[in-house]
Order: sequence, then C-alpha cells, then structure tokens
Amino acid sequence: MDLARAREEYLGYLAVERGSSDNTVAAYGRDLERYVAWLAERGVGDPEDVTRPLVEGHVAALVEAGLAPASVERAVSAVKGFHRFMVADEICSAFPTSDLPLPAKPERLPEVLSVEQAARLLDQPFPSTPTGLRDHAILEVLYGCGLRVSELTGLDLRATLLDEGLLRVVGKGEKERVVPVLGAAASALSSYLDRGRGALAGRRPCEAVFLNVRGGRLSRQSVHSIVEKYGRVAGLPGLHPHTLRHSFATHLLEGGADLRAVQELLGHANIATTQLYTHVDRSHIRRVYLEAHPRARRA
Repeated sequence: MDLARAREEYLGYLAVERGSSDNTVAAYGRDLERYVAWLAERGVGDPEDVTRPLVEGHVAALVEAGLAPASVERAVSAVKGFHRFMVADEICSAFPTSDLPLPAKPERLPEVLSVEQAARLLDQPFPSTPTGLRDHAILEVLYGCGLRVSELTGLDLRATLLDEGLLRVVGKGEKERVVPVLGAAASALSSYLDRGRGALAGRRPCEAVFLNVRGGRLSRQSVHSIVEKYGRVAGLPGLHPHTLRHSFATHLLEGGADLRAVQELLGHANIATTQLYTHVDRSHIRRVYLEAHPRARRA
C-alpha cells in the first residue's frame, strides 16, 4: 500500500474508530496531503522508504514556509499519528517518528482589553430592536461569563437560570459547568429574552437562546461579525470574541480572584492553561502584595 492510500485509511480510522470530529479529520487530511505530496516530490511513495531525515526535512520546510507555530505543531501530530497507525496496522515496519518531538511553541500571551476599553465597548448605545438587544446581550455574556463562542451559540433556554443567576454551559469534550450570570450580563440577557427573542423566534420552535433573523440558532460566524462590528464602533478594530473571554479572566485575576476559581469558570481542564493569564499584567501582583503582607510597607 502506498502513502496516498494509507492516508485515506488513516483518515477513515480517525473518523470511524477514533470518533474524531469532522474539523479534526479535515485538518489532519490537509496536513497529510501536504506531507505525502512533499515526499512524492522527493520520489518517496512507499511507507517503508520514509526516513527520519525526510520527516525532519518536512517539518523544517513547514517552519520555513512561515506556518504559525500552532499549525506546525498540529501537522507534526498528524504525521506522528499517521506513522503510528501504519505500524500498528502492519502497513509497514518503518517508524521514523517514534520519538520525534513536537516543535517548541513560543508562549503567546492572549490579547486583552483594558477595563476602560471593555466599558467603552459595552456602554455604547445599542439599538432597541430585537437584534440590538440580542447583540448587547451577546457582548455582555461573552465578557461577563467568559464563554467560548461555541458555548454561547450552544446555549439553550433550559440552561438559562436567570432567577438563580446561573448558566449551564456545555464546553469542550461535552463537559458541563455552571457559571454565574450577574449584573450587567444578567440585565442585558433578561432584556433580550423579554423583549427581543420572541420577535426573532416567530413561529419557528428553537431551543437556542441566541437566534438569527430567521429564528434559527445563531452561527459562530455571525457572533464573530457582531463582535467585530461593535468593536469597530467603539474604536477597537479587529475585535475577536475570544478577546472578551481573555479579558474576563484577566480582569478577574487583577481584581484578586483565586486562580482555581477562574479555572473552574473558564472550564480549563489544566490549571497551567489558566496560569497563562497571570503573565498578561503583573502590576496587580504588587498591589495585592502591598495590601496583604503585614510588613510590605514597613521601611
């Protein structure tokens, strides 16, 4: 079996036996298509002929081509998994990636808004139309609850417990967590549910909280467009929904919130992911120290 055929077998294995998402299978498919084509240009089509120097050369070519570190890391993971599959499935015995390390990925600090910028975004005038009420609620909930876009669009009415000040959110890996929705976020969400959602829903039954103008569940792309639109009006061009999530976490930590609590609110499986936010702005650490330590101000 040649590499091209083995690639198709591997993608089928990922989809059927591993239950990988369509996005993962598609991304690995593109990475491996590029890998197999790169090897073919060098006269290699048999899995047994792939050597460690060839694999390392491909990785180096990806870096030289200017791919983002995260894209290179994913491509290496795809290649490693591909060769592991071929050995396990007895397509070949060569295993040139047995101890191939993932490329070092430089730490990338998330972009965050200042408290003043967040206020400018959220305090701007919103239309009193159903879509205006919806858009205001979307921005307030993204910043006030720290949701991912997929969590926001996946939010259903039965998971919105405004009387208790809570949202039941389904995050990565279908893990459910409960997050508070209070203050400005609760007020904007309540206004939208009371005066905006019904007009968008019409006669079409849909459990989603956030609806499009046809009464269906709002898409992730639409949320991106909404955030970018109001960000541009507030003088924040190119604003991304995830920036609001990053800002939520950073502002909580700067306000003295416990790291473990922020981890739970964000739905991070690993606290190391949450710790990244402590590097964004360390100025609050000095303030907390000065306020908390009994001898910090003693000359």
